[in-house]
Amino acid sequence: MFWAYDDQGWARRERQDFVSSSRIPRWAAVAAMCAAVAGTLAAPVQAEPLWPGGPDIPGVPAIVPAPEPEPVVAPCSEKARACLQLSTNNAWLMDNGTVTYGPTPMSHGRPGYETPPGTFKVAFKKPFHWSTLHNAPMEYAIFFNGDIAYHIGPTEEQSHGCIRLTPDGAKAHYEWLEPGDIVEVVP
Repeated sequence: MFWAYDDQGWARRERQDFVSSSRIPRWAAVAAMCAAVAGTLAAPVQAEPLWPGGPDIPGVPAIVPAPEPEPVVAPCSEKARACLQLSTNNAWLMDNGTVTYGPTPMSHGRPGYETPPGTFKVAFKKPFHWSTLHNAPMEYAIFFNGDIAYHIGPTEEQSHGCIRLTPDGAKAHYEWLEPGDIVEVVP
């Protein structure tokens, strides 16, 4: 039984009566019903696991909620707007001691061209800078210690002192940092 609308209005019909008495060919009605059933079976019902890593049972709420993620902590002071840790090759963006971005991978100076630890201020930034010293492009360049800057570069290899970041990391730093902001470089 189901409700159908025809020339007389809404009426309860038997499925067989509707198909045979309507203007819809039988094959079209069967195809429509098959498509409707297939549509309901195609999308599996999502459920929360009963406990973290446990089974997903649709319709059953989680018994043990997932734990809250640990807050991300950077090894720099509350004054820092950017934090660089040389020993782990990680960089963070910060606001009053709270991490807003990161950690993101970075690389720093190789032996003989070490990036010095310390507290520095952003001097200036340029969306595209050409290094005349190394004859190389420096996209999203942020200078913070003389000729040492953040910029896009391969994070797998060490630099001549600059901080190399992934394209996403460099863009995030470029958009976040302004001249005068504190950059802390820790060992």
